Amino acid sequence: MTDEEKTAGTIEQASTFDKTLQPAETKQLDIDLEAWGEEHGYVLDVEVLKELTPNWQDYQLTPDGRTVLIPQPSADSRDPLRWTWAKKHLILFVISATAFLPDYGSATGAVTLLPQSAEWKLSPDYVNHSQVGNVFMLGAGGVFVVALAAYFGRLPVLFWFTFTAVWTAAGCAGAGTFSSFMAFRILNGFFSTVAQGGGLMFIKDLFFVHERARKINVWASFVILSPYFGPLITAFIISTQKWQWAFGVYTIMTGLCLLLQILFAEETFFNRKIPADERPQNAPGFAGRISRLIGIEQWRTRKQRSTFSQAVLRPVLVILKPTVFISTVYYLLTFAWVVGINTTLSIFITAPPYNFGPRSIGFFYFTPVVAALLGEITGHWLHEAIATALTHRSKEKKLEPEYRLMAISISTPFMITGLVVLGFALERGWHFMVAAVGWGFYVFGIMITTVAITAYNLDSYPEGSGEVAAWLNFARTTGGFIISYFQVTWAAAQGTEKSFGIQAAICAAAYLLIVLMQVFGKGIRERSGHLRFKTD
Repeated sequence: MTDEEKTAGTIEQASTFDKTLQPAETKQLDIDLEAWGEEHGYVLDVEVLKELTPNWQDYQLTPDGRTVLIPQPSADSRDPLRWTWAKKHLILFVISATAFLPDYGSATGAVTLLPQSAEWKLSPDYVNHSQVGNVFMLGAGGVFVVALAAYFGRLPVLFWFTFTAVWTAAGCAGAGTFSSFMAFRILNGFFSTVAQGGGLMFIKDLFFVHERARKINVWASFVILSPYFGPLITAFIISTQKWQWAFGVYTIMTGLCLLLQILFAEETFFNRKIPADERPQNAPGFAGRISRLIGIEQWRTRKQRSTFSQAVLRPVLVILKPTVFISTVYYLLTFAWVVGINTTLSIFITAPPYNFGPRSIGFFYFTPVVAALLGEITGHWLHEAIATALTHRSKEKKLEPEYRLMAISISTPFMITGLVVLGFALERGWHFMVAAVGWGFYVFGIMITTVAITAYNLDSYPEGSGEVAAWLNFARTTGGFIISYFQVTWAAAQGTEKSFGIQAAICAAAYLLIVLMQVFGKGIRERSGHLRFKTD
């Protein structure tokens, strides 16, 4: 049985009020462990808790009695932390599957540029304007998602954004003119990003601090894999079918995610800052579920969440935190090349000496898929192993958010090596398998990096979980948006050896920002103060 299953089993026993697990609302706890963790480090070791408070037995632990549960789950059955292991992970899968959509759809558009330009008798560069607009909206949409979710609730924003993404995806498939296609593409980018920009909110609501890195790893693997599955599947489709079928498949995928949301998704927002008797009862049955899905129930209880002005201000307050801003700059400088490579690599490998056709391009995209999966498997143990080891080695035996950044020391050499090898391979015409290895190294590294930088910011500012994810998503897509404009021109002017070498140097220089946060991050966070929203 996994640690998460054991934890879920413990929470389900809360109704017994035994000595092992006392519901948080039956006793007055003297320390808010989550708020304490932001400033002083998270107390996960029960032996440290014993030194911190004489009332340590009032706190809830995992079944083995060694790990403190943060946040402390309430006695309320509506608390997402008390939901069963199966329910939590089913919702995690739904959110992750929805997060797979935006980059998949964006990459689908990149592969279909040539047949579109031939059909509409426009240059590929002109048709690429729809791609650029779509990529930009993938980042901008996430900021709107978290602001709206803070006011209207998580679930209705997820549902209505995905609902709109379905018909805008269908519009891309059925567009008769480039103007209408471009309009649908831009709108689809804005609405499809809902679980990519806001997915971290659900993870924060559903899981404890000691579980979150692994859950972020699952969610991030869908995000990282999506831009590679797009070209992979689309390349095979357009080799035998019209390009519209590629968007038809994307529409079906979006519709399936919407159906999964209707069947299994749930509102995960739970206000721990008000007394239990002031929390409204969920409407029962199917009618109640539909009411929460479309937002009626959340609208009636909107006073328990942020006001509209507070909700709009939340993303601004989060990005003003120095470590969040530094993290977004770092992520922009390292992830930009993912989008740049993905949207332009087909141009390099269809030219001599490779001369790849559509099917060969499709097979070549198995490289990043395998690399990202290896990154997910490695990260499943790596992130928690590093955090646990550094916590035990520290004097105070507390988990500091900065410990999450140590994984980037491992991932950075992979990213740098990968970019250099890929650039040399394309410039000198080395065997395509060498180019594949270089690409795979880079993708493996970026997978580890994504989880580490996301977990760091979530541990630093748990109340800003959605906003943190939105800004990191914005940085990721903005970098790709910018690099897509000049990646091919840059490589043509200086060669891939030099252009990719410069990209590797930028990744190496950006790592200095991680070192800065490892050394001074805690002090910077303490001086900048906490996020103190009305609700989290």
